[in-house]
Amino acid sequence: MRRATLFRRARRAALCACLVTGAGPAAARLNRTELARVAAAPAPDARVPLDLVFGDAGRGGTTTLGAALGGRATLMLPVDYTCGNVCDPMLALSGTALAATGLVAGRDYSLVLVGIDPRDDAAAARRMRDADLGTPALAAKAAALVGDAAAVARLTRALGYGFVYDAGTDSFAHPAAAMLLTGDGRVARVLSPLALNGRDLRLALVEAGEGSTGGLTDRLALLCYGYDAATGLYTPLIRRILGAAAAATILAIALGILILSRRPRRA
Repeated sequence: MRRATLFRRARRAALCACLVTGAGPAAARLNRTELARVAAAPAPDARVPLDLVFGDAGRGGTTTLGAALGGRATLMLPVDYTCGNVCDPMLALSGTALAATGLVAGRDYSLVLVGIDPRDDAAAARRMRDADLGTPALAAKAAALVGDAAAVARLTRALGYGFVYDAGTDSFAHPAAAMLLTGDGRVARVLSPLALNGRDLRLALVEAGEGSTGGLTDRLALLCYGYDAATGLYTPLIRRILGAAAAATILAIALGILILSRRPRRA
C-alpha cells in the first residue's frame, strides 16, 4: 500500500475538531468547505524546515526546530495553548504513553509542543505543558514553542497540518494529531494521541530513530510488527511470521534428514 494512502487513513483516524469558547457551550460556525481544510495529511516526502525559528517558552529566548529535535526521533504535538477541549487530554494521554515506553526524553527521543495560535505567549505555553504532561520531569524535557503567524504557517504547511480559525467562537478547528519525526525532520508517522499506548509509541519512536533509539529487542520486534495507519496501532505481520515459521520448520526437517543420513547403519 502506498505511503500516501497510509497518511490519508491516519488523517481520518486522528481528525478531531477543537472548538471551544470561553463562556457557554461551543457553537461552531464553520461551513463544510472550511472544515474540509482541517486535516493532518503530510505529503509522502514531508519534512519540517529545521532552520525555522520559534520562541522557546521553557528556556527563554529563541530556538530553531533543528535544535528542538536534537537529532533524535521526535513526537511533535501541534496544540492550541488555550484550548481546554481536546488539547488538554491530548497532552495528558501523550504523557502517559511516553512514560509507559520506558524511553527517556532528551536522550532517546525529543518531545516538542508547537502552538498554532500566534497570539499565545510563552506563559500560556508553559501553563499547558506543566499542567498536562503528567510529570515535572517530562514537562522539563519538553520544548514548548511559540511563533508568529509566518513561522506557524510555514511549519504547518510543511507538515500538511490544516486548521481553521472560527471567529464566532474565537477558537480553532484543528486535528488531534501527533506528528512523529525522524532526527533530520522527516515526517515518519501521523499518530492519534487520543489512542496511544506505551508499546505502540515505543515501536514508533524506535522506528523513527532509525537505529539510534531502543535496543536489539525493539528492532527485532519491528520485524514482526507493522504500523496499521487505519487503526493507528502496530499489529503483528502474520504473513511474515508464518513465513519465518515455515522456513524454520523446513530447515529443521532438512537438518534432521541430513543427520539421520550420516548415522552409521547397524549390521
